[in-house]
Amino acid sequence: MSPLHRVNPAELSPPTGFSHAVTAVGSHLVFLAGQTALDHRGDITGSTLPEQFATALGNLLTALRAAGGSPADLARVTVYATDVADYRANAPELGRIWRRLAGRDYPAMAVIGAARLWDEQALVEIDGVAVLP
Repeated sequence: MSPLHRVNPAELSPPTGFSHAVTAVGSHLVFLAGQTALDHRGDITGSTLPEQFATALGNLLTALRAAGGSPADLARVTVYATDVADYRANAPELGRIWRRLAGRDYPAMAVIGAARLWDEQALVEIDGVAVLP
């Protein structure tokens, strides 16, 4: 049985690409640092938001797997975007990228606009919390 239970009350707008709430029962929390589109040399790759999102999400999932988890273990994810309008415009493609890399077990999520990120070339940063059994 999964340590996570996704809660999406009928009284709220149907979620698209996220869950309204996630309850977690587990013995091991994994706090995932913010990941951008850095390659193994520390250089930002990709010039578009979808390209950078795919790399940043891949980096987050690599860290999660190294800690013993899988995408289904994600309870909470926060996305920081330097251009929320661009994020909204690319939402369908970003959703396809998410499903390809992380599946359809959506965590509780938020997208937050940021004036800039640590790496000036970064368009997006993703962090999260996972609960392992």
